[in-house]
Amino acid sequence: MTTALAADVAAWTTEPGFGLYVHIPFCRHRCHYCDFNTYEGLDDLHSDYVEALVADVERVEGELPPATSVFFGGGTPTILPVDALSRILEAIRRRVGLAPGAEVTVEANPETVDERYLEGLLAAGFNRASIGVQSLVPHVLAGLGRTHSPETALCALAAARRAGFPQVSGDLIFGSPWETDDDWRRSLEALIAADLGHISTYALTVEEGTPLSTLVSTGRVPNVDPDVQAARYEAAAEVLRAAGFVRYEISNWARPGAASRHNVLYWCAGNYLGVGAGAHGHLDGRRSWSVRLPREFIARVRSDRSTEAGFEVVAPRGRAEEGLLCGLRLASGIHREKFETRYPGFLAEREDVIDELERDGLVEVAGGWLKLTERGTLLGDGVVTRIALRP
Repeated sequence: MTTALAADVAAWTTEPGFGLYVHIPFCRHRCHYCDFNTYEGLDDLHSDYVEALVADVERVEGELPPATSVFFGGGTPTILPVDALSRILEAIRRRVGLAPGAEVTVEANPETVDERYLEGLLAAGFNRASIGVQSLVPHVLAGLGRTHSPETALCALAAARRAGFPQVSGDLIFGSPWETDDDWRRSLEALIAADLGHISTYALTVEEGTPLSTLVSTGRVPNVDPDVQAARYEAAAEVLRAAGFVRYEISNWARPGAASRHNVLYWCAGNYLGVGAGAHGHLDGRRSWSVRLPREFIARVRSDRSTEAGFEVVAPRGRAEEGLLCGLRLASGIHREKFETRYPGFLAEREDVIDELERDGLVEVAGGWLKLTERGTLLGDGVVTRIALRP
């Protein structure tokens, strides 16, 4: 494994660094669309969970390279006090280490942070804040089950910038049944006006088992419309490009130098350690996941048992398929020669499909790189699947 970073951290590379993902499975309120491993009403477990998480990090086995990126996700990591998140990060620094200039990201819900809290995180070593805005239109927020107002979200973004965070990102969700074209543009324009370096735009998906899924299946809310979502995606491209943002991944836009190093590591099929309840990790083709329930996670650590719930070793062909599926999400695409070195023969066996897609205007082959065209990006999953899963 390597800790080297590409000169352009937004581009595909065979050496994206080494990452660490920390899962905080608690929320004040579970949003209608959320299918993540998160729980509300478990405040009494917060302290015990932090103790268990620190202990689990400290007993990580094996030699690992220093982390080039650390990502605290959830759930809502910022539901915990600053000193709790600081303790977890310090345990990571002691046991795994942080590479020089490592990116350390914390996800935050707007109603859980203010300038003083964010100053504390910055002092602890966090240097990137990813704030879940989702919309800046009241009725859209209500439909999504968000409990903050547009004003609260904008205040949180401003607080992160005043606190001195080098990178601040805002997340938006588009294509919900409650949203109009004008609503979407209002959200985009308000987020751009907040002077951020990074904006993520995610198409709403209706996940099985969520309150939103129940609303759709019972006819109380219409399902998402793929054509509407495609139009909103194109609208985002128009507005964000005009504001100086560059799309470096299907759902992520950044100003120069502001791309998420941790995101790119995932899309380059890099190695990362996952810690916390329900966290996943990937080390050289071995994919593992932890027990999902916070109480079980705590109990296992206290009894000095492994928190791993299972693992799989991905076969070479499967790794190549995943590498392609991930890599072509990046606007850079993949470097053909380096991809072939990592996954010998995989692209060579698919030249006919690649040629066909190039003739159809869905992929572009130039300068040694293979990438999706703008039209191909709108049909991304289908295009990449045609290449990756060719018999």
